Amino acid sequence: MSISKKRIEEIEAIRDEDIDFSDIPETDDAFWERVALHMPKPKKGVYVRLDEDVLAWLKSKGEGYQTRMNAMLRTLMESDKGLLNR
Repeated sequence: MSISKKRIEEIEAIRDEDIDFSDIPETDDAFWERVALHMPKPKKGVYVRLDEDVLAWLKSKGEGYQTRMNAMLRTLMESDKGLLNR
């Protein structure tokens, strides 16, 4: 999903005191005791050959096409129930 420059400008123009935080729970000490920082694993660079139209489609969705491609492959990997191993 992309967001227009105009919408970003509208959002950035909202004053902090005009933002409604009433549906967001307070973060107390107990919350911060449970928090853990998980750094992403480093990615491995690879060379991959793609059909020209597939690459164009990925790029047409905006910045981050390689990250998006990785997420798509991860989703397929995690949903694989042996379908690709036949």
